[in-house]
Amino acid sequence: MAVTEVQLDEHVEHAAHDDHEHHGNFVTNYIFSQDHKVIGKQFLIAGIFWAIIGGGLSIIFRLQLGFPDMNLEWLRPLLGGWITESGKIDTEFYLALVTMHGTIMVFFVLTAGLSGTFSNFLIPLQIGARDMASGFMNMLSFWFFMLSSVIMFISLFISTGPAAGGWTIYPPLSALPQAISGSGLGMTLWLVSMVFFIASQLLGGINYISTIINLRTKGMSFTKMPLTIWAFFLTAILGLLSFPVLVAAALLLVFDRSFGTSFYLSDIFIGGEALPNSGGSPILFQHLFWFLGHPEVYIIIMPALGITSEIISTNSRKPIFGYRAMIGSLMGIGILSFVVWAHHMFVTGMSPFLGSIFMILTLIIAVPSAIKSFNYITTLWQGNIRFTSAMLFSIGLVSLFISGGVTGIFLGNSALDIFLHDTYFVVAHFHLVMGSSAFFGMVAGIYHWYPKMFGRMMDEKLGYIHFWLTFIGVYLVFFPLHYIGIAGFPRRYYSFTNFDAFSDFADLNMFVSVAAICTFGAQFIFLFNFFYSMYRGKKASLNPWDSNTLEWTTPREPGHGNWPGEIPTVYRWPYDYSKPGSESDFIPQTVPYTNTPESNLPHEAEEAKNEKV
Repeated sequence: MAVTEVQLDEHVEHAAHDDHEHHGNFVTNYIFSQDHKVIGKQFLIAGIFWAIIGGGLSIIFRLQLGFPDMNLEWLRPLLGGWITESGKIDTEFYLALVTMHGTIMVFFVLTAGLSGTFSNFLIPLQIGARDMASGFMNMLSFWFFMLSSVIMFISLFISTGPAAGGWTIYPPLSALPQAISGSGLGMTLWLVSMVFFIASQLLGGINYISTIINLRTKGMSFTKMPLTIWAFFLTAILGLLSFPVLVAAALLLVFDRSFGTSFYLSDIFIGGEALPNSGGSPILFQHLFWFLGHPEVYIIIMPALGITSEIISTNSRKPIFGYRAMIGSLMGIGILSFVVWAHHMFVTGMSPFLGSIFMILTLIIAVPSAIKSFNYITTLWQGNIRFTSAMLFSIGLVSLFISGGVTGIFLGNSALDIFLHDTYFVVAHFHLVMGSSAFFGMVAGIYHWYPKMFGRMMDEKLGYIHFWLTFIGVYLVFFPLHYIGIAGFPRRYYSFTNFDAFSDFADLNMFVSVAAICTFGAQFIFLFNFFYSMYRGKKASLNPWDSNTLEWTTPREPGHGNWPGEIPTVYRWPYDYSKPGSESDFIPQTVPYTNTPESNLPHEAEEAKNEKV
C-alpha cells in the first residue's frame, strides 16, 4: 500500500519525539523551556500582546489630536483620573501616552517581538543545529524580557502615571523627579525595566552569535547561509555593541535623579527656585542615547529585511539577485549605523563642520539601503510570483522602505532638518521606514513560518484582507503627516486648537485619526486568523512553500533536537530556484551536486567531483 506524505510526516514526527524530545512536565516544556522553538513562540506571543497595548495607546492620543472637542468621558473606566472633569485627556498623561507608545513599539514589539521570535526560531533550524549554543542563557533571555515587561506594564497603573518624557527620555525632564508627575516613580520604573530589557538582549545576542559561528552543520559555510541568518547575525553584533551604552546613560540618569550628581543638569530653575546642580549637560545624554538609538533603527529593520529576502526569493521562484551584494549592504548598513547618530542632534547647536560630517555619512548610508531595494525589485522582475500573504507583506515592506527612505534624504540634510526637526514630517518618516516596514516584515515572517511553528496553515483569504487594509491604511495615516509636517505642525503637542495658523489642517488631522483607527482595527483580523488557525487551521505539509532551506527538512512540528536522525549535510546555497536544466523549480540545500548534473554550472561541476557520495 502506498504511503502518503501525511503518513510519512506522522512517522517522522513520532521518531523525532522518541529520539530527541526532552520529556518533562508542562512547566519545563512550555514555561521554563530551553527549546529554542518554544522560546521563539514565547517572544512572539509577548510581542503580539505588547503590539495591542502599544497600538491601543496610539489610538487614544489620536482621538485627542483628531477630535480635540470630543468628550472622552467614556474612556474614564479605562483611564480613570487621567480624564479631566471636562472630559479631556490630562495634558501630562498625553505625553505619557506618547512616551509609552514609542517605548513599547520600538523596544518590546519591534526589537524583542521581531528579533527575539525569528532569531530564536530560525537560527538553529536554518544552520543545522540541535539548539542554541546555550539553552539556559536562551531561557534567561526570555525571562529577563518578561521581568522587564511586567515592570513596564505595572508602570501604566501607578497613581502618578507612567514615564512622560518622550521615548527618548531627554533630561532635564527625565532627570528631575519633581518636574512633572510622569518624571517620578513612572520614570524610575521605566529605567529599571529597560535595564532588564537590555540584559535580555545581550544574553540573546551572545547566544545568536555563538550559535551561528560554532554550530553550523557540515557544509554550511558562511556563503551558503540564508540571508535571514546573515541579518540575524549582524543584528546581534549591533545590539551587543550599542545596548551597553544605553545602560551607561541610564545609570548616570539614576545618579542625577537620586544621588545629587550633575551629569546632565546645570542652571535649572523650578518654580523660580534655582537648583544646586551645575556643570552637567543634557546634550551628553543625547549623544549616549543616540549612539544606541540609531543602531537600534537597524536592529529593528535588518531582521525584517532578512526575512523579506527569503520570502521574496521563495515566492518569485528565482534566486535572490546579488547575494554577496546583499550581504555587503547589510555589513555596510551595520558599520555606518554607528557613525551617524548625531544627525538626530542638528538643532542642538553643534559645530556646522561636525554637522556636515554627520550629514555626509547619513547620505552615504542610503547607498547600501538602495542596493537592497534594487536587488529586491530585480528579484521580483519577471519572476513566477506567487502572491501568498507573506509575499504581499514582503512587497509591502519594499514599498514602505523605499518611500520612507526617500524622506530620510531630506532629514539627513542639516539645513533642511533644522526646519523639519520635531515636526510631523519626522514622525511620518520613521513610521514608514522603520516602524511600518519592520512590522510588515514581522507579519510576513509569521505568515511564512507559521506552518513550521504550529504545524498548520493560516487562512490566506483573511491574510489578503489583512494586507490590503493594513497597506492602504498605513499610507493613509503617514503620507498626510509629511504634508502637515512641512506646514510646521510640531509633534507631541496636546492640541492645535489655539493656533490659528493650523486651523486649516483640522480636517486632515481628523482624517489621519480615522485612518489610524481603521488600520488598528484591521489587525484584529490577523489576531483571529493567528489564534484560530493554531487549532482549526488546515494541517501543513512538510514543505508547503517548496523552499530550499534546512528548516523544511525537519518534521512538521520538530521536537527538541529538530532532526530525528543525523543533521543533514549542506551542499549548495539556499536560492537554487528555477535553475536551467533542472527538472524541478527548486533544489534544496541538502541535494548534492552529483544528483543534478543536468543543471550544474561549471564551478558546481567541479564541486561535484569533490563530493563524497
